[in-house]
Formats: sequence, C-alpha cells, structure tokens
Amino acid sequence: MATFTIEGGCKLKGELVPQGAKNEALQVICATLLTSHDVLISNVPEISDVLKLIEILGNLGVDVVRIQKGIFRFNAANVNLDFMKTEEYAKKAASLRGSIMIVGPLLARFGKGLIPQPGGDKIGRRRVDTHFIGLQKLGASFTFDNEKHWYSVTASKLKGTYMLLDEASVTGTANILMAAVLAEGTTTIYNAACEPYLQQLSKMLVSMGAKISGIGSNLLTVEGVTSLKGCSHSILPDMIEVGSFIGLAAMTDSDITIKNAGVEHLGIIPSSFRQLGIRMEHKNDDLMISGNKHYEIENYIDGSIMTIADAPWPGLTPDLLSVFLVVATQAKGSVLIHQKMFESRLFFVDKLIDMGAQIILCDPHRATVIGLNRAHSLRGTKMSSPDIRAGIALLIAAMSAKGKSVIENIEQIDRGYENIDSRLNNLGAKITRGS
Repeated sequence: MATFTIEGGCKLKGELVPQGAKNEALQVICATLLTSHDVLISNVPEISDVLKLIEILGNLGVDVVRIQKGIFRFNAANVNLDFMKTEEYAKKAASLRGSIMIVGPLLARFGKGLIPQPGGDKIGRRRVDTHFIGLQKLGASFTFDNEKHWYSVTASKLKGTYMLLDEASVTGTANILMAAVLAEGTTTIYNAACEPYLQQLSKMLVSMGAKISGIGSNLLTVEGVTSLKGCSHSILPDMIEVGSFIGLAAMTDSDITIKNAGVEHLGIIPSSFRQLGIRMEHKNDDLMISGNKHYEIENYIDGSIMTIADAPWPGLTPDLLSVFLVVATQAKGSVLIHQKMFESRLFFVDKLIDMGAQIILCDPHRATVIGLNRAHSLRGTKMSSPDIRAGIALLIAAMSAKGKSVIENIEQIDRGYENIDSRLNNLGAKITRGS
C-alpha cells in the first residue's frame, strides 16, 4: 500500500496548471465507441481511473494510440463484443465506476451492452436505476443477474421517446444521451444533468454529426441519426482540481496562481469559497489566491450560521465538499457542511478531529465545523484515504498541520490527481511517496 509522508507547515509559492477534467474524460472516451472513425482527444488526464477505462476499451478491440502526453487517438472500427463475456472484463469493469458509460454507446451501435456492478469510491449508495430506466424507455430490454451482479441491456432497435429522469444523474444522462443520438426519431430528456462535462460531451457528439439542442439546460432534445463520424475534442480543465488548489492555497496561506483555470466553467465554486472568506482574484483565465492568513466565514443576513451544501449544477458540486470542510477548520466562525448526495462521504472527519479540528458530525450527511481561526494548528497524524475527494482533503490538512503526517491508501488520491506530490513539491511542499 503506497503512502505519502508530509512535513506540514510549508508555504507554497508558484503556478499550477490544472489537469484535464476526469469526469469529462470518462464520458468522452466512452463516446468513441459510437463511431468507426478516428476520434482524437487532447488534454486527457493520465490518472489511474482514466487509464483503466482506456485499457478496457483497448481490450474491447478499440485501437488506442497515445500520440503524446495527454493526447490519444481512438478507433472503434473493430470492437470485440465477446470480451464482455470474459472474467478479465468483469474484473476490470467492476473496479471502475465510470465503466458503466460503456453500456449506452455499445447498445446504440451494436444492440447490446453488458457491465458488472461497478465499483469506485466507498462513499455510500450510488444507484444506477436512472441509467437503465432511461435505456428501457428507448426500447431496450434490461436484465440483472442477482448472483453474478451483472447488468445487461439488449435492443434490436432504439426508438426516440420523451422521458423525465427521476434524478439529474450526470453519468445517467451521459449514458442515455449517447444511446439516444443513434436512436430512431426524437428523444426528449427532461431533468437532464447540465454540468460542464455534459455540455462538453454534447458538443463533441454534435461535432461527430449528432443533432442535440438545449445544450447547457436540463431539457435536451435529440434527433437520432444513423451514424456518427470522427472528430477532435479537447477536455476542459478539471474544476474539482481547481477547487482543490484554491482550498490548498487558503489552508496553507500560500501564494498560488492557477493558470488556465477555465474560470467561465467554474460556476458557483469561486463565490462559495468567498463565503468562507477566501480571497482570490482572476485575470483573463488565471486565478490568483493569496493573503489568506486569516479568513472569516460569512453569516446569512439574519445572522444565522452559513450552510455550504451540494446541489445539481449550477449548484455546488459534491466532489468539493470535503475540501470546503477542511478549509473551514482554520477559518474564523462556524459553518454547516451538508452533503446531501452521499451518506458516507463525511465519515473521514474523525481523522480531522484527531488532528485537533473542532467538528461535530451531526449525522451521516451533516457536519458543523467550528473554525480555529489559526489559534491552533492541526497536528500531524497517521491516516488513510477512504476515497478520492476525502484523500485530497486529508492531504490539504496534513500540509497545513504542525509536524509529520502519513497518509495510507494514496492509490485513491492517484485515481483523481495526476502526480500531485511532485507538482506540489515543485512549489515548496515536502511530500514523500513511499510503499
């Protein structure tokens, strides 16, 4: 099990360039299965989750060429559907939650898709009903093998229809959208997720010849086409990494410039950090974070305690709540962190409490943070990363802490952040990777 050993208390100074967006990469890479033509994707983050998906596509017969760092060419002219029946496929696909987005493209193009129950973060229930209900409405037959935990969809022909999604699932919307572009007739998807990842996927599909209107809204209309061509696509900067860097800079009172941050795609993220009192400026597409030795959490107009909660886009992404929580531990004032979507994502706070943070875990979804206003530093300790986002929050806590910390199970952090230790060490951090 790999580890990080962190010497806390180092101020960082310099520039960081965010990687390509992980969540977008998983979607657009799956979309390459929709065509037999070349698809060129640039700004691909070479993190473990993305590389696992690329490996699965290669095993399925997709010709994958890494042209240079972050640039890949995909050609799915010779897909081997029999690989889906193998034990190797079962093992690899089950280890990656994003693999479920293979199903929609395979169903649309080849009439069937198989996937084992997907894995990923251990952050609570993450149901997949939205995916399969949507595919059924397009005309697919769905089965679930209770013993082997396999999902299966088949269809001789998909037909467009109206559907109202039971939740604005990002991956569910992506899966249904990728199936609908090759369905016969018109599909209307209401309560669709409209995150920038979905907007990017939609724009990529349009460049391949799909007909999609309503991009950026929660009402998508898709006119089915018979086939798609190839395209070139560039992935946006990862807004989760940008948010993590904002939190890191504030928590360690560092001077960091985030270059090419994709500011217009960050939505409510910067203003939410400002509610915690974090100071930042932006110039062109760069974000400058500095002067945060002391920062004070705002109250509501009536004086009541601020609540930071996740919500579907354009609300605050749940992937950053762990970072907001850890940054609040050194603020002046108190805040309620409300994680609505996942019931196990706040359980990492016991590690912060061990470090000296003042946090009350109200229930699995809510935690109240009483900021220390830097009167006391967090203290170094030994801990383990339970998931990607808690892992980066613990790394931020350790970097601000007094003394040495050890984080185990950093494979979780590597799933979402590329070479995070070397990138931060270049700015003055002291992080040692061990095994």
